[in-house]
Amino acid sequence: MNNTTIIAIVFFIYLLVMLTIGLINYKKNDTLSDYVLGGRKLGPWVTAMSAQASDMSGWLLLGLPGTAYLLYQGTTEAIWTAVGLFIGTYLNWLITAKRLRKYTEFAGNAVTLPVFFENRFRDKSGVLRIVSSIFILLFFLFYTASMFSASAKLFSNVFGVNYQLALVIGVFIIVSYTFLGGFTAVCETDMIQGILMFIALIVVPIIGLSKLGGISSMRLQLSSLTTEVFSWIPKTNGVTNTALLVSSMAWGLGYFGQPHILPRFMAIKNADEIRPARIIATIWVFITLSTGVIVGIVGKALYPNLADGETIFMTMVQDMFSPVIAGILLTAILAAVMSTADSQLLVASSAIAGDLYNGSINKNADGKTLVWVSRFAVLLVSILAASLVFVPNPEPGTLLAKINASVFKLVSFAWAGFGAAFSPIILFSLFWRKTTKEGAIFGILAGGLSALLWWLKDGGIWDIYEILPGFIISSIVIIIVSSFTKNSQEILDEFDKVNK
Repeated sequence: MNNTTIIAIVFFIYLLVMLTIGLINYKKNDTLSDYVLGGRKLGPWVTAMSAQASDMSGWLLLGLPGTAYLLYQGTTEAIWTAVGLFIGTYLNWLITAKRLRKYTEFAGNAVTLPVFFENRFRDKSGVLRIVSSIFILLFFLFYTASMFSASAKLFSNVFGVNYQLALVIGVFIIVSYTFLGGFTAVCETDMIQGILMFIALIVVPIIGLSKLGGISSMRLQLSSLTTEVFSWIPKTNGVTNTALLVSSMAWGLGYFGQPHILPRFMAIKNADEIRPARIIATIWVFITLSTGVIVGIVGKALYPNLADGETIFMTMVQDMFSPVIAGILLTAILAAVMSTADSQLLVASSAIAGDLYNGSINKNADGKTLVWVSRFAVLLVSILAASLVFVPNPEPGTLLAKINASVFKLVSFAWAGFGAAFSPIILFSLFWRKTTKEGAIFGILAGGLSALLWWLKDGGIWDIYEILPGFIISSIVIIIVSSFTKNSQEILDEFDKVNK
């Protein structure tokens, strides 16, 4: 039995477990709340691991190591991006999680972000819900496409199959258990996937460093590959690259507005379990981000001439381990991809079923109908996302080429879109009493459109990561518009009660 066959068997067993979890949870979804929030029954371990596994995605095992692999400016960018993400993770759990859990239940038992916004600001027009849903669908197309691209790279690299066939296989697997099991299945599989990612990111760099002969040998090998000197502060031609430093740190701003992470806060059993979940999540994130960067650095010393640095984790695993162990460790990539893609599909489907269909088309739809609309929305979003990355090497200079640049860049854009559109309004709606419906609508529009337009430009000031200008513009618009509009006394009283 050859190595590829053994790895394929390990993959098959793993995928069978994931599909079984989906089937077990199939009959538990009687309402939209069950399908998209699991009935608010998650414990701290599942909440923490699901939130972080769905957060980090295939980016953690492909994009981050691939960036660190690009000596030395890429390494510095990866380090500061990891720092920004760690700070953002901790602050999100510390200041957002508990209040969002209370407020979403208090404000009409909201099960999605658009419904929370609508209930929070008593928007009977439906405009706020529709605007929110459109941006969720837009940016999730790119985010989900990045995960599908990562899965295609995995299957293509490991099994040597055609990229398009690998893409179809990955999409089919991810869609299957998400379609069947909904939120509970997604969270239960996320916990397994989070553990796999954690183990793989500790084992692989340790064995790689051992193969090199230790840290000193690694440093000698890296110094022979470039005349550039490593600097903790990003520099270009000896001058501090402020734009790159600020842009890398700005990743942390995105956490407050990610529609696939925030529902975990909304779904935990009660607000008192947020603290233990925060501790678990913070430790997991610190270790995995650190080791993700180390994989790229160690991998560069071991395999300096890879055509695609984002395959470094796969290359190390296949070269350094026996087929059975390699199969188990490679499932960590599949786990990372699946844990994010399933969450994204679920949130996108809830935007279509709960926010657009139930909010504007059929307001009297029953629970079973909404669940099935959500399931078919999963299929629709999957097809659209896969179409964005179906061509592996599009013509240079085209928009499709910009979209397909790398897993890192795809995730970067989608993350920025959500951070610019939703992070400011989440924070203002939870902490600023005077935030109004009009401020929320124009703030989301300003942030989302700013990030989109900034991303389309290149050079000079446009090289600053689009999340930063988008976040700032959205915040300014929310403050200005809210200052010229007013809330009802009912909204103000509710805000005061939640804070108490």
